[in-house]
Amino acid sequence: MTRKRRVKILKRITIILIVLGMISVHFFIPRLISEIRNPVVSLIKRNHNVSHELTLDNQFKIKRKTFSITSFDGYKLSANLTYSSLDSTKGTIILLHGIRSNKSHFNELSRFLSSEGFNSVALDLRAHGESEGKFCSFGVNEKKDVNKLIDYLIDNEQLNNIGIWGQSLGGAVGLQAMGFDKRIKFGVIESAFSDFKTIVNDYFDFHLGFSFAPFSNYLVNRTGSIAEFDSNDAKPIKYCESIEQPILIVHGNKDKRINIKYAKENFAKIKSTDKKFLEIDTANHSNVWKVGGEDYFKKILKFLEKQTQNQTITD
Repeated sequence: MTRKRRVKILKRITIILIVLGMISVHFFIPRLISEIRNPVVSLIKRNHNVSHELTLDNQFKIKRKTFSITSFDGYKLSANLTYSSLDSTKGTIILLHGIRSNKSHFNELSRFLSSEGFNSVALDLRAHGESEGKFCSFGVNEKKDVNKLIDYLIDNEQLNNIGIWGQSLGGAVGLQAMGFDKRIKFGVIESAFSDFKTIVNDYFDFHLGFSFAPFSNYLVNRTGSIAEFDSNDAKPIKYCESIEQPILIVHGNKDKRINIKYAKENFAKIKSTDKKFLEIDTANHSNVWKVGGEDYFKKILKFLEKQTQNQTITD
């Protein structure tokens, strides 16, 4: 084969690779960001939240039921409602999991809350667990799903004093939901990001060792277009400016996936006069509960009990 022939073949291969790369960037890679059940994503090893073994009193019988609601755009969303084991109920807490997790992550926590007099509702976010849907919208649609869930809890279960407890993605959804729906009386937000575009850029740097904001922003805009949500609205920090309810922000200071600085930025924007920031020393993104241990859950319970007292005074 002549040199001229080899150069010609190399040019053709290069052009084909460039075209395939452009097609991949435009159509395929954006789906990996928000298409939760994408089989390629399922092959990637991910860190899941590490639970802490809670001390539970087994004398309490747990009453729990699974139900579904219909989202504002027609999807069936699955949830577990665990009732208080005490004669009186102090409040109801909506539990929101992280990305590619599901409501079963909260089985033990819901038992703990039940033994302390709280109802809890663990929701499978859209496209997760037993809920319908294909794409995650990082809070844009999920906050409206929480709104529909609250409608159900009030109308069908006659529940009040409703709070929210979210982890990672669930924390970001929780912030947006609190700013969006004032019926949420209080919140515990763990390891949440402040802006979707910023965190995607950070994830490129974390996984690949480099990032380029114009490129990652393009991918975010494309995933929004494919999944039909406004990627510019996936911005918890914007909703923090509308949060006036009591809130506890929690973050590990060794979190390499979502830097603690974003939690502090969210905290600074929150308008509530009853807000607290809890930094978990040496905790990373996945082990806040494990590192915090019993002392952490005592602090959470103290915060929750205070909201019960506040609600009693208000009522």
